Amino acid sequence: MGATIFIDGEAGTTGLQIKSRLIGRTDLDFIRLDDAKRKDPAARREALNDADLVILCLPDDAAKEAVSLIDNGTTRVIDASSAHRTADGWVYGFPEYAPDSRTAVASGRLVSNPGCYAITSVAILHPLIAAGVLPSDWPVTINAVSGYSGGGKQLIAAFEDQGSEAYTDESFRVYGLGLSHKHVPEIQKWGGLMHRPLFVPSVGRFAQGMLVQVPLQLWAMPGKPSVAQVHKALSDHYAGQRYVRVCELKDSLAAAKIDPEELNGTNELRLHVFANEPEGQAVVVGQLDNLGKGASGQAVQNLNIMLGLPEDEGLDRPAHIE
Repeated sequence: MGATIFIDGEAGTTGLQIKSRLIGRTDLDFIRLDDAKRKDPAARREALNDADLVILCLPDDAAKEAVSLIDNGTTRVIDASSAHRTADGWVYGFPEYAPDSRTAVASGRLVSNPGCYAITSVAILHPLIAAGVLPSDWPVTINAVSGYSGGGKQLIAAFEDQGSEAYTDESFRVYGLGLSHKHVPEIQKWGGLMHRPLFVPSVGRFAQGMLVQVPLQLWAMPGKPSVAQVHKALSDHYAGQRYVRVCELKDSLAAAKIDPEELNGTNELRLHVFANEPEGQAVVVGQLDNLGKGASGQAVQNLNIMLGLPEDEGLDRPAHIE
């Protein structure tokens, strides 16, 4: 008999993707509530407390409520919302973050699944700051584009359902123009920044996929680091990791374009260093599936680690929006 899993919010975009990655698993048992009981507080409380491990795919306030309904000290939690990503007592669920992160996830009872924009930004910033290439007080700018699935069912309907009042024929939009996107505190804390990064997200007319860009004016940075130093800091940090890969510098420098949809259906996060060395400029770009390593794939990876199962179980087959 395997560990008992309850996905609270399994009908949402992330929940559906997690379910698709867990189909056919014989090493897990599942608690499922029918439609009539999904919003029944008593039924949810019972499921939350009966499970060995709960995955929360809920809005922030609902995730906090779900945690409060767990009244035992044994049920383990992976929270896919942003409610606990900077909270005390929660493990940040990015196993590749630091040498001891995988151990922390494995032993953690409360694990917060990183956000899609945030895991990519942190994956870029943390190694550069840890290696002394980028000062922790540097004024960082981050630009990003995501597929519309990142906005959940409402935004999916806006781009796909012509009968919806929210339907739009836009091909691209920039948002978060108040510069207070909910991922900013997470990026600042786990990226190791002393100051808030300036983060400008956008959404394109494609379902899933993501690019996150961190531009670096190398000529203005202390020590004027070289492009090779930037690349080495990232490569050294992620050496041997299966799901975070730094592309060869020569390949990135020869690239003419980068596709945000290339890694869809995978759990891979791929980092590129693009540069104009004579002008002292570089841009580090993270490429991933916003619903893969940016959400459901990362949740399944954390689940496997927490339960002592093969880390790649369920992560090497394509997952799709249902």
